[in-house]
Amino acid sequence: MPRKRTLIPSPLAWTTLTAPVPHPPLPVIPERGGTQLRTPLPTAIIDTREQNPFSFRRFKGWFAKIDRRALALGDYSIQGMEDTCTVERKDLADLICSFTTNRAVFIKRLRRMADLPHSLLVVTSSLTEIKSEYPYRAANPNRITQSLLAVLTGLRLPFICTDTHELGEEIVASYLYQTFLYDWLDKNGHGRNLADGDL
Repeated sequence: MPRKRTLIPSPLAWTTLTAPVPHPPLPVIPERGGTQLRTPLPTAIIDTREQNPFSFRRFKGWFAKIDRRALALGDYSIQGMEDTCTVERKDLADLICSFTTNRAVFIKRLRRMADLPHSLLVVTSSLTEIKSEYPYRAANPNRITQSLLAVLTGLRLPFICTDTHELGEEIVASYLYQTFLYDWLDKNGHGRNLADGDL
């Protein structure tokens, strides 16, 4: 008997790791009354102690400059906003270690981050990987996942998971750019929105 041809493949057959589209020339462009605002570009700061740092080289049009220097807190910030904006980056192995072996130190750092108006924890691993068995590690995936949710609910500190290091780099670059932009708009009398009646 001839096999029936399926017109739409099962969702189970879809690939979960499709290639992301290229990044935009700028993350967002503010406007008022349909006219684009001329805004300065921020200077991104990368902590010198960051082990596997994002370089932000792909995003030169997003930043006036990229500096490498020691930060008091976190791995990334914006010049002039070091006391109000910080991003902490973790790959999966570092996240596991931070929530197990180095838990007390990490929780203290997260509490300090939660006190700032603009803080973000970025994990360069998918939530599926975080929740799956870890080869060669005794750590419990449920404990790590629940710790992340406790950071979100207990400390009210947002986190985001990205499938790859490269995607994490784009998300952090955009977060830094937009944090600076919203701050600049607010300080210069434009309010905290990118366009009239919008975000």
